[in-house]
Amino acid sequence: MNQNHIQFNLSRRNSLKFVAGAIGTGILAARAGADLAAPEPVIAQNDLTPDAALKQLMDGNQRFVDKKRQSPHQDLPRLLEVAIAQKPFAAILGCADSRFPSEIIFDQGLGDLFVCRVAGNVTTPEEIGSLEFGTLVLGAKVLVVVGHKRCGAVDATIKGAQVPGQIGSLIEAIKPAVERSKNQAGDRLENASKANVVLQANRLKASPVISKLIAENKLKVVGAYYDLDTGRVSILSES
Repeated sequence: MNQNHIQFNLSRRNSLKFVAGAIGTGILAARAGADLAAPEPVIAQNDLTPDAALKQLMDGNQRFVDKKRQSPHQDLPRLLEVAIAQKPFAAILGCADSRFPSEIIFDQGLGDLFVCRVAGNVTTPEEIGSLEFGTLVLGAKVLVVVGHKRCGAVDATIKGAQVPGQIGSLIEAIKPAVERSKNQAGDRLENASKANVVLQANRLKASPVISKLIAENKLKVVGAYYDLDTGRVSILSES
C-alpha cells in the first residue's frame, strides 16, 4: 500500500468522524433547544395546603441557615416556564431592607414567591391590594409578614425622628406597635419590631378577601422575624 493511499484512507476516516460528530452535535443541540423552548411542566407550586406551604418555606430557610442552599428554580427552563404563567406557593410582605431578599433567605426561585417590600413592612392600601391579588388570584397558600432585627423604620419611630417627604407615613403606620410594646422587658427595638409584625399581620387579616380565604382554610397568615446575624426566620404568630 503506497503512502498516498494511506493518506487518502486517513483523510476519509477523519472526514467521516467529523460528519458523524457534527450530526451528533446537531441532534444534541436540537434536543437542548427543544427542551428550552418547551420545558417539562412541573406540578403547580401552589398545589399545597397552607401548612405544607409554610413548611416548604421554613425548610428553605433552614437550608439557608445551614449553608445547604439548593437554589431551586433558578435556571433557564424555569425562567421560560413561569414566563407563561405564575403560581407562587407563598406571598411575602417584607421590609425593603437590602439585607434579606426573600428568594435567598427562603432558598426559593423564579415563580415561587409573590413578594411585596416596603420599609417597615407596613400594610398600605397598595400592599394589601397586591397581596389580595397574590392570594386570591394567583393562589399563594401562605402569606408571611417578615420583620427583622435592627429595623431602621421602627427605630426611627421609637426615636420620634423628624423626617422629610412621605417617610412620615411609614412612621405613623408603625406607631401603634411601638406604643403597645413600650412596657415590655428586654430590647425595646426588637420588641417593637416584633409587635409591628403582628400589627401588620392583623391588618392583613382584616381584609375581607384575605379573611375569607383564611375561613375557607385556603390561606394561612403568619408573622415572622428575621435575624440579620444568623439568617434565621422565627415564627411569631399564625392564623
